[in-house]
Order: sequence, then C-alpha cells, then structure tokens
Amino acid sequence: MSQDASLHQRRRPPTAQELSGIPWMALLQPAERERAVAALAVGDAQPGDYVCRVGRPVTYWFGVVEGLLKMSADNADGLTMTFTGVPPGGWFGEGTAVKREPYRYNIQALRRSVVAGLPIDTFHWLLDHSIGFNRFVMNQLNERLAQFIAAREIDRLTNPDLRVARSLAALFNPVLYPGVGEVLRITQQELAYLVGLSRQRVNEALATLEAQGAIRVEYGGLRVLDLQALRTSLFRRMEPVDAGRPGPRRRASPRRAPADENEPAAMI
Repeated sequence: MSQDASLHQRRRPPTAQELSGIPWMALLQPAERERAVAALAVGDAQPGDYVCRVGRPVTYWFGVVEGLLKMSADNADGLTMTFTGVPPGGWFGEGTAVKREPYRYNIQALRRSVVAGLPIDTFHWLLDHSIGFNRFVMNQLNERLAQFIAAREIDRLTNPDLRVARSLAALFNPVLYPGVGEVLRITQQELAYLVGLSRQRVNEALATLEAQGAIRVEYGGLRVLDLQALRTSLFRRMEPVDAGRPGPRRRASPRRAPADENEPAAMI
C-alpha cells in the first residue's frame, strides 16, 4: 500500500467485518459502495512499518481499521516531532489526497495494525460523484483544522498533566476517530511517544487524571469518564501538607514543569 515492499506485499482484500468498521462506507449509494469495496485494500502493518513517508507521492487515502499509528516529521535539527496519534476508525491525509501532493509527514505503526487504503483515483471519483462522501471529507477537514490548532496549544503547555489530558481528548475525538468509543487501547509507553514526555511523567499524569474522575485506567487501555474535563479542565494535583504540620490536604496551584519536560521522549 505504501512504497515499502514489506507492507505492500501484505495487502489483501478487506473482510466483511473490516468493511463494517469504515465510517464513511454507510454514506455511499449502492453503486458508489460497490466501486469503493472493489478498490479498497488492507495491509497488516508491523510495529515500526511506515504507511507513508515525507516526500513520497500520494497513492492511497488511508484509514486505521485496528491498531495505532503516529503522525510525525523531522525538524531542521533532525529531531522527530510527533503531531498526533491515529487510533481505530481514523482516516487521514485527505488534504494531501485532494491536492495530490507529496506527503509532508511520516505515518508509522506503533503496534501491529490493520491499515486500509483507498486508491487516490477512486478517492477522487467519489469526490466527483458522491454527496455523502463529500460531506464526510468536508467534516474531516474541518475537524482536522481544529485538531491541529489544539495541537499547537498543547505544544506550549508546560504542565505535564494538561499535556496528557489534552492529548487524550484529541485521541477520543468522536468525529475523527469513531472506532475508539469510550475505551482507548493504548500502553503508557505508546502514549508517551505521542505526548512527547517520558513514560514516568505520563504515568504520574494519568494518576492525577484518574484521581479527579476524568479517566479510569483499565487493563490494556484507558476509559474516558469526562471528555469535557479532558478538553477544558485545569487539573490541580492534591498535595499533602508537610509532615509534623497537621491540617487538611489542600489543592496546589497548577504545577509548573521544569524546562526539560517539553523535550520529546525517544521515538521509535
């Protein structure tokens, strides 16, 4: 599906169950759906596989059927900047596909993933013939703009609790990632890659968010309990008073992180 032979060789027709998880498929008319199904391919990506790379020509519009991908690019200093994660149900690269321009980012699998691809010519045929498909792509572009504005704000946050909260809110976006639902299957290390903090910092932030009722850490993932809180709340850690000075626990002002907390964790 990409120019990488390993992933390209793993392409196959989608199963009926995989087709049922593609959110825009239900918006197509019968003839449009028949054309899309005939063109779709899926690939079984292994951890570290690239779905697309910076500078490569666009050949498919991609979506995640199962697993987790990350979108990133290298800056002028050779450091990797992670823009966002792509969980199940997410389709990405519609702007690149519309303009038929080379990719400006890398998409890489963080774990074993099933990735679907719609050939670029079929993508444009649907744009030309399907009102439902056009509406889906338009909503994607609009939501994507809001997502990257939020990502810009996250990059400027120095409080690790807020960075993790806002990043989780982005991954639970019901428009861009309808396959996630209320539970996101993700490890702390994977979340650390996406947020750009160490695993230890992410673990501390998750404990804070759970203590304040925004999430619940479950086996193999996270359950969102209050999405609006993840998006807007200023989470303040509960800090005990000094030993030997009896008194009630008090809320501390938002904790400021040291300068190095914005440094990205090592990327895969």
